Amino acid sequence: MKAGGQLRSLLWVLAVLREIGRGYSARHGVYWNSTNPRFLKDDYSVKMEINDYLDIYCPHYDSRVPAEHTEAFVLYMVDREGYEGCYETPGAFKRWECNRPHAPFGPIKFSEKIQRFTPFSLGFEFRPGEDYYYISIPEPDSPGECLKLRVSVCCRPTTVGPVTEVPKSQPRGGPRVADEGRTSGQGDLKIRKNEKNNQKALYPGMERREPRQFVP
Repeated sequence: MKAGGQLRSLLWVLAVLREIGRGYSARHGVYWNSTNPRFLKDDYSVKMEINDYLDIYCPHYDSRVPAEHTEAFVLYMVDREGYEGCYETPGAFKRWECNRPHAPFGPIKFSEKIQRFTPFSLGFEFRPGEDYYYISIPEPDSPGECLKLRVSVCCRPTTVGPVTEVPKSQPRGGPRVADEGRTSGQGDLKIRKNEKNNQKALYPGMERREPRQFVP
């Protein structure tokens, strides 16, 4: 009995850990400033999954650094054309403003949840297997430059959708496969013909006659 109780306890712990693992969401931090070496190659990319978080850390400086020497940006989500040219396209979606380089409690952080559906009007919906593009446009008085990031959401579904096979035989009394797709009028005509043939088979020598009209 003691061994059985220990086994049940172990299985319960494993089940709890499995549920915790399913609900785990990774966080991917990006320090958005020109001194970040990952921006130097112009191909900074992050691979993420649904329900992960993208954390953007704005530039932050010591209070002794003059404002004219600090970077300030406006971040946009753009299409591939805007990403490759690093400019704001007509359909660009403004995400955040990094304009507080001397924030008292450290760098300003913005978070984007990679989710398929969002209840917020300013949120964005992501799809597995797609790439999304972020760029930053420097403020007019900022010494910064345009930076860009590609976010790849994993993974594209392996199947397009459920496949329904047409059965090779139908239940007795059901339509035949060859008769599918016909109009209702054609189907009614077929049924009426079958009824007439059945009547001939049941009553040999008798045919159904239409009633004569009486003419005075």
